[in-house]
Amino acid sequence: MPGRRRCSKAATRCRRSRTVSLLRVAIPTEPIGSIPRSAELLAGMQKADAGGISEAELDALFDQAVRSTITEFEATGSPVITDGEQRKPSFATYPIAGLETLAADGVVIPFADGHTRQLPVLTAGPFRYRTHADSYLVAAQRVAMRPVKQAVISASALSLLYPADGIDGYTREAFLDDLVDEAEADIRGCLDAGAYNVQIDFTEARLSLKLDPSGGLLRSFIDLNNRVFDRFSADERDRRIGVHTCPGGDHDSTHSADVDYGQLLPLLFELHAGACYLELAGEADPEAALEVMAANLRSGQRAFVGVTDPIDPEVETAEQVRDRILLAANHIPISQLGTTDDCGFSPFADDGSTARETAFAKIRARIKGTELASERLGV
Repeated sequence: MPGRRRCSKAATRCRRSRTVSLLRVAIPTEPIGSIPRSAELLAGMQKADAGGISEAELDALFDQAVRSTITEFEATGSPVITDGEQRKPSFATYPIAGLETLAADGVVIPFADGHTRQLPVLTAGPFRYRTHADSYLVAAQRVAMRPVKQAVISASALSLLYPADGIDGYTREAFLDDLVDEAEADIRGCLDAGAYNVQIDFTEARLSLKLDPSGGLLRSFIDLNNRVFDRFSADERDRRIGVHTCPGGDHDSTHSADVDYGQLLPLLFELHAGACYLELAGEADPEAALEVMAANLRSGQRAFVGVTDPIDPEVETAEQVRDRILLAANHIPISQLGTTDDCGFSPFADDGSTARETAFAKIRARIKGTELASERLGV
């Protein structure tokens, strides 16, 4: 299967020995994932789609983009980095890009500004990933000097690929069994390859409440994702697997920010994951959201609250970030608190609404603001 590479245990130990001191931070801070692609890379991807450049030429552009992004990421002082998802066509569709058993007329996701994204639909089984995320991770680890986290798409998001009218000879139950197997393999491959941790992107959670206000669809998503989480040991779930949710982020617009966050959060904390990466900076009433988080956060879980808003073009100051963290610390125990960005800065490859310089400036503000808050809180 394409992309199933492994790094040696010795190389992983070497990377960890170089970076262990970077992990000694008072309030942990991590990115979500994506960084806007350069104009050169976007042009190359368009040319490749049109047959204008070879696969080897595109790979060279990807390699350069990953090296450049990691260099810039590490320069921010971030204790944990990503590859910026430079090689992914999108955060959601990387496992199925190029899969032959797909048609174009799948679920349509509308955004508040009027634009849409459309998922493909599965036409035949059995369902298999074409690309696993460890291929991105291993490529990043070759050049990274700091721990690399890896984002993967949730099983619940990919469950939307199955058509409402079914597939002859391939039941939905059989599809879900295959999907859970593949989702487990995606996560396990990253853990085995030495990922600092693995973050499951669950951005469809809030959207599900718009599609089904009763909460039945969300409950089914929670149950499906827990089937995947339960394939892992308690230690793996607690220390190395987390889940991210937000109201979507694409071309400076969202798909579900108008849905009451308080409807989602209680069920979200029922996921069998140790870390929750939670959009917060973009909320109209962050304190109300924090109250619900505090009421539902389980013992042993850590809430990484969003302190920068990728949709807002204004770069936060370190002091603004500090104050958002201090507000969060009024509700969430410091031992269970972390910081993050609300969302990735370019979850879809063609989204150039945020400049790379802006993304890295916000990340620097998050890191500095987290340091200031740690000092203020005496930790």
